[in-house]
Formats: sequence, C-alpha cells, structure tokens
Amino acid sequence: MNEMKVLFFLAVCGHLLCGISDCLITYVPGGKFQFSDIRDSKKMKETFSRMPESCPIQSVLLGVLALLLISFGGYGVFLWMKQYSLFHAAVILISLAVFLIPGTAHHVICGTAEWFYLKMGRTEEALKIIIQYFTRTATTMAVCYIGLIVFCITLFHAVAAGMTSMPAWSCVFNALPVGLILTLLHIGGGGNWACALMYLSLLIFS
Repeated sequence: MNEMKVLFFLAVCGHLLCGISDCLITYVPGGKFQFSDIRDSKKMKETFSRMPESCPIQSVLLGVLALLLISFGGYGVFLWMKQYSLFHAAVILISLAVFLIPGTAHHVICGTAEWFYLKMGRTEEALKIIIQYFTRTATTMAVCYIGLIVFCITLFHAVAAGMTSMPAWSCVFNALPVGLILTLLHIGGGGNWACALMYLSLLIFS
C-alpha cells in the first residue's frame, strides 16, 4: 500500500469516527434529536431527559480527532490529483482548508451547545441561550459545508471526466450524491458515512 492509500485509509477511519461522534449527539436515550426540535422547548426537554452529560464532551473530543485523520486523507487527494491537474489539485487543497478549519470549530460548537443545555437544566431559558449561541456561530457551519461541497464537486468532475486513473463510473461513490440520499433518509451522520465511502473508493480504485 503506497503512501497515498495510507492517507485515504486514515480518512475512511476519520469519517467513521466523525459519524460516530455525530450520532453521540443525535441519537439520545430519549429519542432522536432533530434540528427542528429546537422550536419546541417541551420536546427538547423530553428528548434530552436521559442524555448523559458525557456524550457531548465525548462527541467533541472524538470529532476533533476524526477531523485530524480526515485532514491527512484530504491532503492525500491533493497529492494524488497533482498528477493529473494542478488546477483541480489547488482547488482541492484550498477547499480542504475551508472545510477543516471552520468544520472543527463547528463540531466543537455543536457538542458544547448540547453540554451547556444539559448543565443549565434543560430549561426554556437555557434553550433560548443555546439557540442564540448557535445562531451567532452558524457562519462556521456555512463555510465548512461550502468547503466540503467545492472539494467534492472538484473531485467528482475530475473522476467523471476521465482525468484520473479511477474509472469514470466510480464518481457515483462521491460524497455529494450519496450524502444527499442519506440526508433525505434522515440518517444521522449521513455526510460522514458518504465521505467514508468516497475515500474507500479512492483507496480501492485509484
């Protein structure tokens, strides 16, 4: 296994870990948390009634480790793409940074928001504070997803256009189409499962 494939393997592991960290704050003992639930204080209180305070903290720590592993895989895509297109490689490297830096902040924000909500007793006032906190930091989420989308579109185009050593049909394993399907199915951590599959396809077909 060459160095780039090792980097792709680290990214597969990273996205699997990141998916698990997402599930730690999505699938709670009181039910599944949906973002739309924040409009209903009573439902939020019931959903998080049996949520251990350790879960959000574990999610934060696991997520930060996961994103470190993902950074290695993303850099591997940059090194691999340089063989075929310097332009695509440059876009991938820049979009990777745009994804990872705000993405790490966003992951920490999500976990700490839940932790503070639990620590403040799951009250209506606590929910208002958390919503304000999340709203004022939402830019990190937006920028993070812009970076990821540009990264995936660039990789998709290079593979689908036959510019790389991967078969053109393997573009179907790109995180964008797979992630969209999993999101529509309301599967927690869907984006990370999709990205793990994308890096696995790079590991196998590149």
